[in-house]
Amino acid sequence: MSAKRRDLVPVLIKLSSKLPASKFSKEVAGYLLDNNLTSELDSLTRDLINYRAQNGIVELTAVSAHPLSAEAIKEINTKVKQFYPNAKRIIVNQRIDQDQIGGVRLELPGQQLDLSVRGKLNQFKQMTAGN
Repeated sequence: MSAKRRDLVPVLIKLSSKLPASKFSKEVAGYLLDNNLTSELDSLTRDLINYRAQNGIVELTAVSAHPLSAEAIKEINTKVKQFYPNAKRIIVNQRIDQDQIGGVRLELPGQQLDLSVRGKLNQFKQMTAGN
């Protein structure tokens, strides 16, 4: 993480807790535009997510073919707790991907856990490729 982003992350975390999401996003966008840092948006977003995860708030994206049931989200929370035992809060954002056959792919801070049917088939294919 660059020094500039490293200094910016804690400031943004504090600011995000004081402003409504729409105002916060406008403030961040304005800052990035004013300082010619728009190319840093993806990296800054990853840094914010990692910072929050280190401080007990784990945010992830669950990618599936269909909306997830409350039971599936509960199972995801249990699985995430295995990776982040100190998580105080887990936020599951859902993204529908019609290309998914079934199951779910979890996009976590800095890693991905593929529990989809396609992922399991690919894993099986790799395991049997040498035979």
